[in-house]
Amino acid sequence: MRALAKTSPQKGLELIDVPEPSPGPTDVKIRVLRAGLCGTDLHLEQWDDWAAGTVRPPLVIGHEFFGEVVEVGPAVNSVRVGQRVSGEGHVVCNECRNCRAGRRQLCINTSSVGVNRDGAFADYVVIPASNVWVQPDDLDPDVGAVFDPLGNATHTTLSFPIAGEDILVTGAGPIGIMAAAIAKHVGARKVVVTDVSEYRLSLAKAAGADQVINVTSSRIREAQDALGMREGFDIGLEMSGNPSAVSEMIENMNHGGRIAMLGLPKDPYPIDWGRVITHMLTIKGIYGREMYDTWYAMSAMLQTSPALEEAVRSTITHRFPAEQWQDAFNAARSGECGKVVMDWS
Repeated sequence: MRALAKTSPQKGLELIDVPEPSPGPTDVKIRVLRAGLCGTDLHLEQWDDWAAGTVRPPLVIGHEFFGEVVEVGPAVNSVRVGQRVSGEGHVVCNECRNCRAGRRQLCINTSSVGVNRDGAFADYVVIPASNVWVQPDDLDPDVGAVFDPLGNATHTTLSFPIAGEDILVTGAGPIGIMAAAIAKHVGARKVVVTDVSEYRLSLAKAAGADQVINVTSSRIREAQDALGMREGFDIGLEMSGNPSAVSEMIENMNHGGRIAMLGLPKDPYPIDWGRVITHMLTIKGIYGREMYDTWYAMSAMLQTSPALEEAVRSTITHRFPAEQWQDAFNAARSGECGKVVMDWS
């Protein structure tokens, strides 16, 4: 089968032919139809310090996907051949304290699809049946392929009660745009999105943001004044990993404000802890998706809101056949894009 793989510990990837994987007793084999490109995949292609310290080649990469079940292990009864599915990319041990307590997203022994085990940039991928999320038969395959980042957006946005609140989203990547759409869907009053890219800010505005701010030329305080917000934002959703974005978010939070942080910084940076304390701010780190509350929530929202599904679909701006994977990576790295999806069908 075709597979996009990190074949050696150096920069680059190769589209190669490898044997089809076989499912174990509790596994499911899936024919990949679509796969989404993630920042993680860009790190793996570039072979930066994080990638070199994490990945052991050879490895098939990719963890955002949608496909069709073609085979199940003999012990599997929760999934059947022919179903259309997405997959939770974090495979947990089910034995550590957090797993046994029902907090599987906090498993200390997590193995990630496409990072620690062979992934979904291939004709077929094998994952445990417990990681398979069965989708409606009529779901758009492109939307099914971005359930992983949609889950990150959902987990972050729903971390705090959001109805009637004023929301600041820093970072208009695909996850930030999805978060803005989710916030409006669940009843936020005002949603403001910041970024440095006019292209991505236009996508955020189209997805439902009340106001967008290019922080190279405007300040968040100006948006508050324009929207009649006298007391600051109630909830911050930090998606950029940029220290200046975090600093400005903290400066513009209302007393008692709550911040959910998903964006990963490249390096450590200082925080104005005095303001955090005196303004009684809550800061919560977010990683991945809650297993499986997040999956139920995002599926239910899409099934009940055609507008939200269209907003999610609108974040997908580029589509490439698998053979044009290098063009897909170039588009994703350009910044002039939303979500990039590869077609493996």
